[in-house]
Parts: sequence; C-alpha cells; structure tokens
Amino acid sequence: MTNRERFDAILNRKPADRAPVIEWAGYWDKTFNRWYSEGLPHTEDGTPYHINRYFEQDKIWQFWLPTRNASCPVAAEFGAPVLLEPEKYEEFRQKYLFSDECLQVIRDRLEDYLQRDPNGEYVTWFTLDGFFWFPRTLFGIENHLFAFYDYEDVMLQMNRDLCVFFKKALAIIYEKLRPQFMTFAEDMSYNNGPMLSHGLYEKFMAPFYRELIPTIQSYGTKVFIDTDGNVEPLIPWFLECGIQGVLPLERQAGVDVNRIRQTYPDFLMIGGYNKLIMKDGEAAMLPNLNAFPQPFSPADISPAWITRPRRMSRWKIIASL
Repeated sequence: MTNRERFDAILNRKPADRAPVIEWAGYWDKTFNRWYSEGLPHTEDGTPYHINRYFEQDKIWQFWLPTRNASCPVAAEFGAPVLLEPEKYEEFRQKYLFSDECLQVIRDRLEDYLQRDPNGEYVTWFTLDGFFWFPRTLFGIENHLFAFYDYEDVMLQMNRDLCVFFKKALAIIYEKLRPQFMTFAEDMSYNNGPMLSHGLYEKFMAPFYRELIPTIQSYGTKVFIDTDGNVEPLIPWFLECGIQGVLPLERQAGVDVNRIRQTYPDFLMIGGYNKLIMKDGEAAMLPNLNAFPQPFSPADISPAWITRPRRMSRWKIIASL
C-alpha cells in the first residue's frame, strides 16, 4: 500500500498492511539542537521534512492556518493577554485579525507544499484554532476563564468572526488539496477533566463546530480535536457535534485507550503512549506498546508521542518499534 492508501484505510476502518509510523506533533527547537549535536544531518531548507527520511517514517505534512497579521502584538509572556482592552475588540480585529494577508499566507503555504510533494506522497492535515483556544490566546489564560462571564458578548463575537474566516480559508484549502484529517486545537481539558461546563461548551463552542464540521467532512476529511489532560468526559460532547477523533490521549492524566475503545468503538484515536517511560529505553518502552488494544483495531491509528525524547538514540528505538 502507498502511504496515503494506508492512512486512508485506517481512518476509514478498512484493512491495512500495517499501522502508520508517524510523529504527528512538531519537534521543539531544543530537540533539533540536541539531535544535531548527536549527528543528525542538517538540511539546507531548515525544515523538519528530513526527519521523516532519516528515521524512515511515513511522510506526513501539517499546516496551521494563521489568524493574525504579521504586525499583530504578541503576549509579553506565555499565557499573558494580547487583547489588553476587551471593550476594543472590534478595533483590534480590524487591525490585526482575519485579513486578506492571512488568506494569502494560506495560499502560499499550500503552493509551497504542492511543489515539495508533486506526486502526492504525503499524508496531509491541517489545524484550526479552536473556539476555546483562540479566545484564550487573546484574553490570556486567566482572563479567558473570567471572560465567559465578564465578556460574554465579546467572546461570542470572536468565535463568530473566527468561524466566518475559517469558511473562507476552507474554500482555499479544498480548491487545492484533500487533507486526510484535521484538528481543532483546543487544550480545553486538564488532568481532572474539562475546564468548562457542558452548558458553556454548548453556548460558546458547539454552534461553531456544527457550522464548520459538515463542510470539512463533505470533502472526506476526518475531524479530530486536540486537547490535553483527561479527555474522556468530553467525548460525548464531541460526538454530539460530529467530531470523530481525539489526540494526544495523555496517559499521565489517567486516559485509558482500551476503555475509550470499549465505550466508543467508532471513535478515532492518535496517541495514548506513555511518554514518561521513554527515557528508560527499549526494555521499558515495548511493554507500554503492548498495553494498547489487542489486536489493534483498524479504527485506531498507531501510537504516537506528544513530546520527543531528548536523545536521538531513544527516537531510533521508537522508530524501530
């Protein structure tokens, strides 16, 4: 099977010759620097594509759709607000958000990819800022949680504007490409479950999922959500909106992929591997692979890792397993 045929088969619950071998998440710059010091070859273009070749992984390409102009202010530190005066959101939006500049960046990235992969060998996927994630990046982490009550109308307007922009962006994507899957970036859960109630989810997030997801699925793209922590209580919420899968399924938060498979047999999963044991080498890593559903269901995608080991030798073990 080709790379894309294999991935499509597993996404659609059909037989495949093997599970995909992928790293879905990007590599941290410090990981690159460490691996270069251990002998990883440099490439002229400075992209991570050579990692696929070096570790003989299946080819996969992601692009994250921009929502801000290059001139948009940045947070003073991680989690700090960018929108300092929520009452002036409309003025901020007109200056910095959802512009033709952003749409042109999307076109340029698609053209760059198509030139790199003229034969369509890569599995492709894209990421949208979700309707929990995006307001948080503007309000800041703490202010965002208060904003569900203090700036209700502003947050709803943000998400309406985001939804309208993504409709334009989807038209550009599907004119050029048919990605196998996509993710809504959310990070709306932590070790003990969701960061908001089902009522707030239905008010501030679900209407926009329901507006976008049918269009995405009409092109054959599977819809995933990216949320850390204990995601299990949220799966019924996601299913109500048409979301078909989840990643990364963090074991240290108590997520149990076997339990999810038994409860939601059609739900797609990427991840679920216990990254914390990777530092201990192959002897510790292999038993954790064996903890996945046996036999591994065609509805599942191969185990993946949310962070990369610091040592390149550890990643070689992962690739071989």
